[in-house]
Amino acid sequence: MTTLSPSGPVAGQRKVRRATMNDVARLAGVSIKTVSRVVNDEPGVHPSTAERVLAAIDQLGFRRNLSARNLRRGSSTGTIGLVLEDVGNPFYSGVTRAVEEIARLRGRQVISGSSDEDPGRERELALEFCSRRVDGLLIVPAGLQHSYLVPEMRAGTPVVFLDRPAGDVVADTVLVDNIGGTVEAVTHLAAHGHRRIAFLGDAPDIFTANERLRGYREGCVRAGIGYHEELVAMGPHDESSVATTLQRLQSMREPATAIVAGNNRITVYILRALAGVAERPALVGFDDFELADLLSPPVTVIAHDASALGKAATDLLFARLDGDNSPPRRVVLPVRLVPRGSGEVHA
Repeated sequence: MTTLSPSGPVAGQRKVRRATMNDVARLAGVSIKTVSRVVNDEPGVHPSTAERVLAAIDQLGFRRNLSARNLRRGSSTGTIGLVLEDVGNPFYSGVTRAVEEIARLRGRQVISGSSDEDPGRERELALEFCSRRVDGLLIVPAGLQHSYLVPEMRAGTPVVFLDRPAGDVVADTVLVDNIGGTVEAVTHLAAHGHRRIAFLGDAPDIFTANERLRGYREGCVRAGIGYHEELVAMGPHDESSVATTLQRLQSMREPATAIVAGNNRITVYILRALAGVAERPALVGFDDFELADLLSPPVTVIAHDASALGKAATDLLFARLDGDNSPPRRVVLPVRLVPRGSGEVHA
């Protein structure tokens, strides 16, 4: 007995050609036009003939090419393109899930890819999705130049940027309150007696990292503790760089007694570096993450709903697909402080 793999033929076997409408027509003894009518559920085919065609389709495993059909008709391809920073990041997994749920309700499928913070990769993915004639694009931008999308936008492809704005085009954008979140983190720590509050952020050329640094500065001013450059360490960060930074912050004449982490990955790196340390600085992380509430102490975070970000962006995209021609919108979603313990340690 021959066993077939779901992903293809068994090694050593020849690849089997996909069945075509010609094959179905030949097996059913009808014309290609008749097969087309049955496949597209069009009238004018006798029931017994339709049954014969459907039996041939089942026997041959024929599947129609929806993209080719829709392109010929100039209609929807039934797909939405989603360009993310990293699909492996739990935050963006939440975004993707929300996009998929709304797209499914609207009869669309989502194709996605990771830019890995590379503007060239972002452009490559976005243009590849456009070449596949996606109905619309959702992009977490990695760079600041998006004029490459202007021809597509002029041709009618709606584009919504999320988490970060576009660099050089005016387009719909959905953000979170990055500045307000870090202001709240700093003032919360200051209210617990901390005067030396450090900030570990991502690369400063990333919009969210820069906005959160601005919020940190503003929070220091509001709390009356002053802004000290030596307490700031911008990325990109990895586990090693965070550990080195923490050692530097703790070895100062006036060490940092509290830390604001600029995103969930940096928070995790900090927790790993502090593992086993008896006296830890207070910590507030931007972005919630799985199991943060089960650690000891549980991690205080500035939380925002990844699914709400994905939903708001996708709703806006479908509004454009439904004919909304109003000026581009900028939506800013709120964040909230979730006190759990690590940020409530007194100085």
